[in-house]
Amino acid sequence: MTIDAGTRRQLSQLARRKRARTTDFHPQRPTKWQPQTVLNPDGVLDRYFTDPAAWELIACQLDDGHPVEAIALRLPPGATGYVMKIDVSPGAPSVYVKLQLGEGKIIGRSFHYSEPGGTE
Repeated sequence: MTIDAGTRRQLSQLARRKRARTTDFHPQRPTKWQPQTVLNPDGVLDRYFTDPAAWELIACQLDDGHPVEAIALRLPPGATGYVMKIDVSPGAPSVYVKLQLGEGKIIGRSFHYSEPGGTE
């Protein structure tokens, strides 16, 4: 299921606010946040994505209308996740991004290369 304009705007705005974003692991909210393993084709000083660069990529892709799929998360049960697969470099796997909205914040659940076979 795709997302509406209001959800897209909320995700984008929160992704740009340093104090509104988190990637902390919790057993009920596991994360695989690994921007430092993804080559940044626009990185001048940094060869790999940094946390701020990952969040900026996400916000820009949201603003540009990149497809986002709403999914039901396994953990926590009943929560909604927002998934994007972003092509950042020719010949490289897509970057798998999964987000979750919290109370006034955005939770980065995944940022890493998509795995072969489509499993994330």
